[in-house]
Amino acid sequence: MLLVDDKRAESRSKLGEYLGDDLVIRGRQRNHAVSIAVTPVNCQGYLFLWHDQSVRAMIQRVLEASVESIVDNVTSRVGQISQGLVVLVGVTHSDSPATAKKLADKIWNLRIMNDADGVMNLSVGDTTKNILVISQFTLYGDASGGRRPSWIAAARPEMAEPLITQLVEELALLGAHVQTGRFRTEMLVSLVNDGPVTLMVEM
Repeated sequence: MLLVDDKRAESRSKLGEYLGDDLVIRGRQRNHAVSIAVTPVNCQGYLFLWHDQSVRAMIQRVLEASVESIVDNVTSRVGQISQGLVVLVGVTHSDSPATAKKLADKIWNLRIMNDADGVMNLSVGDTTKNILVISQFTLYGDASGGRRPSWIAAARPEMAEPLITQLVEELALLGAHVQTGRFRTEMLVSLVNDGPVTLMVEM
């Protein structure tokens, strides 16, 4: 498997080096990165599987939630909220600072909090302002090809961490009370889902 950005000539060159000089890519150019599964077809060509990609966020409305981080076999609580939202965020290779800003606005204004009549007419910005953000690369797990998921569509930590940090900063600028997990550590997440209400958002 190889991931390239179809918009960038240097990425196409790398793909050409990978496959050989006779590479021809058929299909529409896209505004997102695409994952390309390269598989020999009768030893005469290649099969290309194209998948649009975007940042993914699993948003859960909760009564309470917390996250603990494990470092050197020591467990410590690093984030905790009362009523609000837990946001698990998966970053892919094409995400940018603009994506983080758009996602922050979506989370802040998403109307999934109850009003006085028990109807989801309000946003977290209208109510508790509590948000727990946790990086979750496994949102990009692809199990379509077998029993072992592939993580190729997930951005590497050195790319994902700055974007998660920017998302947290953008939410704070909007007025959110943000708590977070700890990057590059094993984490234990506890929550009480209220409803239950769970949405998958892709930007």
